[in-house]
Amino acid sequence: MNHSAENHIFTIECKDIILREYLVDDVEALCALTRQPEIKEFLPDWDVPLAQRVEWITHYETVDNQRFLQAAAKDGKVGGIPLRLGIILKESGEFIGWCNTLMKEEMPKPNREIMYAISNQHTKKGYTTQAVQSLAKYLFSHTDVMMLNAIALTHNIASNKVIRKSGFEYVDLIEIEGKTYNHYKLYKA
Repeated sequence: MNHSAENHIFTIECKDIILREYLVDDVEALCALTRQPEIKEFLPDWDVPLAQRVEWITHYETVDNQRFLQAAAKDGKVGGIPLRLGIILKESGEFIGWCNTLMKEEMPKPNREIMYAISNQHTKKGYTTQAVQSLAKYLFSHTDVMMLNAIALTHNIASNKVIRKSGFEYVDLIEIEGKTYNHYKLYKA
């Protein structure tokens, strides 16, 4: 894994994918992904009108990314600032998913979470596991993050598998908004 900020665009290079900070140009691809039934089933709140997504990516998500990256470069103290990265297929440059880290207010502190989604055309290829492992490695190496959470609905077999393959250890069941999730943690070595 390499990471760079060439051309002022933050990336983390993985084997088959690149994690790259969200760009405003990603908005249509991001919207299209949130409408896929496999993503919508587990992340229904992500499917919003294009205008709403433009608002978020322009005024919040890209702004938060810059704040996060500046804090990480300065002293590693990222606090509660989120970081949102697109999963980009190396061979085509296609935006195929996302891998983000943010605070999950519904969990006890420390409550920094890694969460992700990938296009139904790119599942079962190891891309999401590469993304989660690479983002966790970056966070533990370049920020003051000492522990990460991950959650997955108990019936989301694929997501639970990605979390376990990424080194997270099962903690317990957690209920959020009436739904039951498996809760996992990963600690900095």
